[in-house]
Amino acid sequence: MPDFTIILVAVALAVFVFFQFRSSRKRAKETAERQASIGPGVEVMTNYGLFGTIVSVDEANNLAFIETSPGNVVKIHRSTILKAADDLVAPESDAELEEEGGGNTSFQLNEDNAIPAGEPKFGERVVPEVEAKKPVRKTTKKTAE
Repeated sequence: MPDFTIILVAVALAVFVFFQFRSSRKRAKETAERQASIGPGVEVMTNYGLFGTIVSVDEANNLAFIETSPGNVVKIHRSTILKAADDLVAPESDAELEEEGGGNTSFQLNEDNAIPAGEPKFGERVVPEVEAKKPVRKTTKKTAE
């Protein structure tokens, strides 16, 4: 008669393998659905956070051409498209931001750490009003005796 622990380990391994195949099939199905829904005119978001509208898709080379801003087209690998950006809805107004917990939409300047407006411009050298004198090193000459 086989040992009970060996049977238990074999069953656990079989369950693990079953769930691995199941999850990989599920991911493959979701990827196929996402790739099928992506076509010209769809606004998408890539894995690295680039938003744009698909101009064309090259099935042979597995490439997608995305227009990020008017006149700027980016060529990316088709598998880097994460999802359609239509799912991401930005709030239209400040009232919607406040309802979503955005809080105060007006910002105030921290005057304790702010640089005064009349003070030096970028790259301008600042000379203090009272310039401390640098100590002068006194040299003593030894005379040869």
